[in-house]
Amino acid sequence: MADAGAPMIPSQRREMIVRQLRRQQIMSVNQLTEIFNCSHMTVRRDIAALEQEGRVFSVPGGVRIASQVHSEPSHQSKAIVEPEQKQRMAEHAARLIKPDMTLYLDAGTTTACLVPHILALGGMTVVTNDFGIVLALADATHVNVIHTGGVLDHPNRSAVGNLAADTLRNIATDIAFISTSSWDLQRGVTTPSAPKIEVKKAAMDSASQIVLMATSSKYGTFGMYRIAGLDRFDPIITDDGLTADAAAGIRKLGVELVLA
Repeated sequence: MADAGAPMIPSQRREMIVRQLRRQQIMSVNQLTEIFNCSHMTVRRDIAALEQEGRVFSVPGGVRIASQVHSEPSHQSKAIVEPEQKQRMAEHAARLIKPDMTLYLDAGTTTACLVPHILALGGMTVVTNDFGIVLALADATHVNVIHTGGVLDHPNRSAVGNLAADTLRNIATDIAFISTSSWDLQRGVTTPSAPKIEVKKAAMDSASQIVLMATSSKYGTFGMYRIAGLDRFDPIITDDGLTADAAAGIRKLGVELVLA
């Protein structure tokens, strides 16, 4: 336990909490109250402050440090996860779409949920590196479709690498809808897959508006390679599972955050 005769100021205690989490990854509120000899309320205030800074992430009954992802989940595994949240997010994202727009849909099961909304509107061009999205639009003669080409990422059923990025550098889009398997306030949008870096960056650089679509379950994780800070996106669309403190930290960037 901490020395009761020498209480720490909040900033000192919060730094110590982060150090403890770097060693143990996840800790309960009870553990922290014992270590620092303080109340549950004090610890919860510390966690809230650190979460707003994007340094830790609250979990039921405790807190965890950001965790690294070392590989992208496959398309098949992503397709069965959180379908309701993804549908709600797509409904909000679809409000940004108008006929005659040129859209980029990043590869992913979340962005794929926009397809029914695009089919209902029609009269637009869809650029994508996702083979499943192309297949879903193949019979829609009222929608122009451009696939980026590139190297096949088998597990994700998408095209990656410089060939795909070169296509995107030569097409100006109105909105780029970007997906990710890892994001947080400190590191922004990241990926463990090097071949995806240039594709995502090229799509973002070619768009007038950049929208991040990412479920809250992926928040607080990071990959080896950084794509962009969260301040590059407006809006960010996620689900209502994101904690209030994490949401507050993101909004401090001046970015519109939509909790579907």
